[in-house]
Amino acid sequence: MKFDYMIIGAGFAGSILAERMASQLDKKVLVVDKRNYIAGNAYDYYDENGILVHKYGPHIFHTNSKKVFDYLSQFTKWNTYTHKVKAVIEGKNIPIPFNLNSIYELFPKKYAEKLENILIEKYGFGLKIPILKMKETDNSELKLLADYIYKNVFYGYTVKQWGLKPEELDFNVSSRVPVYISRDNRYFQDTYQCLPKNGYTEMFSNMLNHKNIKILLNTDYRDAIEYIKFDKLIYTGTLDYFFDNMFGELPYRSLEFNFETFDSPKFQELGQINFPNNYDYTRITEFKHLTQQNHPKTTIAYEYPMPFISGKNEAYYPIPRPENNDLFAKYKNEADKLKNAFFIGRLADYKYYNMDQIAGVALQLFENKIAK
Repeated sequence: MKFDYMIIGAGFAGSILAERMASQLDKKVLVVDKRNYIAGNAYDYYDENGILVHKYGPHIFHTNSKKVFDYLSQFTKWNTYTHKVKAVIEGKNIPIPFNLNSIYELFPKKYAEKLENILIEKYGFGLKIPILKMKETDNSELKLLADYIYKNVFYGYTVKQWGLKPEELDFNVSSRVPVYISRDNRYFQDTYQCLPKNGYTEMFSNMLNHKNIKILLNTDYRDAIEYIKFDKLIYTGTLDYFFDNMFGELPYRSLEFNFETFDSPKFQELGQINFPNNYDYTRITEFKHLTQQNHPKTTIAYEYPMPFISGKNEAYYPIPRPENNDLFAKYKNEADKLKNAFFIGRLADYKYYNMDQIAGVALQLFENKIAK
């Protein structure tokens, strides 16, 4: 059998494009994935105790895009969920992103009131300020506060997560979790915040359930290319691997998760608790807060960042810094030379996409290039 498209990767980008081409263009599509399951890093499953867990860490869908939300809603019903995070700072659990409530948790009331007034006067209520930007202030009180937040909230977590100091990464990394001049304890402020009612894997299964789509799992795409005929390729993996590391390996960060189950309905107060300054792990996730599953036991995951080593662990995050972006640009130039191939995804684009962002990019690619 010959396919119109071979898609490498059954995550968001690959699955959305497969569904669009199969349902809208009547194209024959083969989806190939080296793992033995679909859904990419959003893959979830029921563990041996019957608790729904996310294999690759917490995935909370959030977006302001009605287009993306409506598209995915064709394949799942949703449970609304408001994600809240706390971090252990000086023995206290304080709200993250760091906000006005965090100040009152950590400092005496009168001093907290003073800091609140200075922040609102300087930046305005409701604004989000990147910590590296706040550190540039010439106000002595704000400078002390910014240095405190940097040291206790950002520095240790960033070094564990990325293996680099905040200043050694692109500015947008520390900007992802800014200081929020607000009393809003939600981690996200997006219009839509939810999780698939029956899990991400079921959502992806519904997405790929089409007569024109075939799925080949547990297969390296290089093996499939040798014996399967197709016209065009969509690739969602790492570009350095695709081009045999011709310019050298692109740096990525990886993660390891240690799961534990407890004979109690609850382990911690929220779905996610961060540990910027203590222990080797960055956070503990308790999945029942996210999934809203009713179960007498609970499963948690400890999350340990580590360097990516090709062939030994998974590439999770591109490391955004100028020299890495320059190396990626060399691979991107090679990719652009290929007329019958599209490259898309967090790994292939070397961008730190959220789930809704990659869904939007995939829909845009389909509409602007593939469907035309």
